[in-house]
Amino acid sequence: MKAQPQAAPEEEHFEVWEENWDSLTMFLRMQTQWTVTMGGYVGLKYEVLLGASGLMSLYDVSNPREMLEDLQAMEAAALLELNKSDK
Repeated sequence: MKAQPQAAPEEEHFEVWEENWDSLTMFLRMQTQWTVTMGGYVGLKYEVLLGASGLMSLYDVSNPREMLEDLQAMEAAALLELNKSDK
C-alpha cells in the first residue's frame, strides 16, 4: 500500500502587541540555542543571550532585566510543549 502524502499544516496567524515585539524577536533569535539532554529540552542557553558579547548587547537591549523575564515566560511555555509526551 502506498503512503498517502500528508497535507501541509495550516498557517496560524496571531497578533503580537507592540510592547511584546522586541521580546518575541529576541526569542526567535534564540530558537537554535536550546540545551537538550536525553531527557528532553532543559532551557535556553543564557550565555548566548547575556554578557558583553551576548545577543542583548549586540542588539542594544535597553532593559535587559525586563527582556530576560519576558524570555523566561516564553521559555517556560515552550518547554511544556517541547517536552510533551506522545503517550
